[in-house]
Amino acid sequence: MTARKLGIIAGGGTIPKMLIEYCQKQKRDFFVLAIVDNASQDLLNENIPHTWIRLGQAGTGFKRLKEEKVHDVVMIGTIKRPSFKDLVPDLRTTAFFAKIGMKSLGDDGILRALVKELEHDGMVVKGVHEVMPELLVKNGVLTKHKPDKQALADIKRGAEVAWKLGELDVGQSVVVQQGLVLGMEGIEGTDKLIIRCGEYKRKGEGGVLVKLRKPQQDMRIDLPTIGLKTLENAKNSGLRGVAVHAGNALIVDEKNVIDYANKEGLFIIGINPADYINDKKE
Repeated sequence: MTARKLGIIAGGGTIPKMLIEYCQKQKRDFFVLAIVDNASQDLLNENIPHTWIRLGQAGTGFKRLKEEKVHDVVMIGTIKRPSFKDLVPDLRTTAFFAKIGMKSLGDDGILRALVKELEHDGMVVKGVHEVMPELLVKNGVLTKHKPDKQALADIKRGAEVAWKLGELDVGQSVVVQQGLVLGMEGIEGTDKLIIRCGEYKRKGEGGVLVKLRKPQQDMRIDLPTIGLKTLENAKNSGLRGVAVHAGNALIVDEKNVIDYANKEGLFIIGINPADYINDKKE
């Protein structure tokens, strides 16, 4: 059976490129909507079917996907969060924001509404893990180095805070050192959070980064992601390791990430929040 044509809505980072290369290797037909000021210019060339759109051109993008006879859609890559006035939306996007009440929704609320719009147009939105399941973080310790008693206590504290933060649709990541919350992710993203927390580190054992899927988060959109840059920033900021939501988060270039962690003495652990949070409600 021939795989259905895949539409790739591409933001920043390396996963869009990985997905394109995967489709090429599998000889799967695809078309890319690259988001201006987000997707890398190096991502695309004349041999890759694509078009560039601004964030405010959702209506234009949806129309192009339909023209290309796309059946399945993956929304992948980081997106810089603009203000509404910076979007300069097309007519359909303006109507979309008016309908959902943009100001009352967080990032995930807007993304879920976008999914509904795509599906209203007859397309099926997939998670990247449904196309490339090998990207999902495995459960348990992935590195030679393991979290000790203090690190496990920090992971527990971080998981409790990250879960509550996610319930508010604010962020996915928390940095904890010796029981103290050094920082919580807001609009700046995980990398800048880690760098910022390097300024607040205490003497003694280093802290940990905990990154979880938000409780209400649709698995098809904006899954927590770690990669080599995450580990490099963690090392430079004095962290000892990273705990990430097993089966609900992505790890980019897993082998190189694990090799780096092993070389630098960091741990990576895939966790189930239920094992760390009392009375957690899904």
